[in-house]
Amino acid sequence: MRLATFNVESLDLPTEAEVPFENRAAALRPALERIAADILCLQEVNGQHVAGAPERRLVALDMLLRGTRYETYNRAATSGPTGRGVASVHNLVTLSRYPIGLQREVRHQHVPPLLYRYVSGGFKGSEPQPIDFDRPLLLTEVELPGGRGLAVINLHLRAPRASAVSGEKLSSSQWRTTSGWAEGYFLSSLKRTSQALELRMLVDGLLARDPECLIAVAGDFNAEDHETPIRLAVAAEEQTGNPALAARSLMVLDRAIPADRRWSVLHRGRPTMLDHILASQSLASRLRGMEAHNEGLGDEALGATAIAGSSHAPLVAEFALD
Repeated sequence: MRLATFNVESLDLPTEAEVPFENRAAALRPALERIAADILCLQEVNGQHVAGAPERRLVALDMLLRGTRYETYNRAATSGPTGRGVASVHNLVTLSRYPIGLQREVRHQHVPPLLYRYVSGGFKGSEPQPIDFDRPLLLTEVELPGGRGLAVINLHLRAPRASAVSGEKLSSSQWRTTSGWAEGYFLSSLKRTSQALELRMLVDGLLARDPECLIAVAGDFNAEDHETPIRLAVAAEEQTGNPALAARSLMVLDRAIPADRRWSVLHRGRPTMLDHILASQSLASRLRGMEAHNEGLGDEALGATAIAGSSHAPLVAEFALD
């Protein structure tokens, strides 16, 4: 079984897309075919209006997958703000060659929105305001051959870019004060870290019901493996100090990639691993190989024009099934 994650970076149609769809499809389809995944976790899939339909749909994704192995795969996707259709931007989509049973969005079910009192901007001095996650976790139960179930958690944690602070921006790219920017950056860190805590609590719940549960967590963590979000998700034995909790830890599977190949984003000449595949102990024991398809990536910070493909590399883990 091949399980992969790929941030396709705001897949959309004109007029919202910066790059013509045909150019994006020409770059992304070969990447998708090379992945050859049985289960594929996608991030940043935008939704489009359809004439006569009240909700947005994944039209761009349907067009991209047409003629590929994924066209007929089973699908789970996050929903729009009303619960109908999908969101306008940055949906999570999980595609599976195998049947999908349960699918569930997890958003503030284990960690409530943080109440935060702003220290700058228009809310300064007001009552505490809720700080919500940008998008949910997407949990799907995949039915593997032989009747075994696999819990797949698709995620995209908040990027380390400053969140909006009321009255503190002069334009979309300019801040009015350094304090406003600093508070926005701090809020993004809170969102990323607290959602990683929700992930850990979701995993603990699955393992409490079945200690041998097969769990895969795949997506864009916007963090390297030494940073807090990954530490929270993994809950390593050396962190808890309790050998009895070792079975609750997740394994960072991309550590199996050779060091000189282990990166998913190139930023100002620095290779960084922001995308990850984590696995429960039972699933990690079945790992047979890991790949990062990063050969053709350009530098995301230095590109003069929008990228046709993606500035994120797909990651692929291959497992032996019983």
